[in-house]
Amino acid sequence: QVQLVESGGGLVQAGDSLRLSCAASGRTFSSNAMVWFRQTPGKEREFVAAIRWSDGWTNYARSLKGRFTISKDNAKNTVYLQMNSLKPEDTAVYYCAAETFTGTYAYWGQGTQVTVSS
Repeated sequence: QVQLVESGGGLVQAGDSLRLSCAASGRTFSSNAMVWFRQTPGKEREFVAAIRWSDGWTNYARSLKGRFTISKDNAKNTVYLQMNSLKPEDTAVYYCAAETFTGTYAYWGQGTQVTVSS
């Protein structure tokens, strides 16, 4: 089992920045990569960014690249999502997930709410 705890969400104004954290514990060696998703009510869950533990390879949703940056601290088993120039449409619950070596998102955090006011 891998336990994931997100933090760092909150209410900000458009143009502000936030940094989300996702702390992993447990059998973290079973995770190949960490992924951030977001979801708003009535919409599909949306991929945001991913980072691989071993080499730091990253991938971003095309629409978010340039504003959002994913990073990691292997020593702390923590992944971060730096979000800059936030827009009201970035309002969502942000979830981190652990991707296994078989490509499944086996573990999820509880989510952290990000609200961007105009």
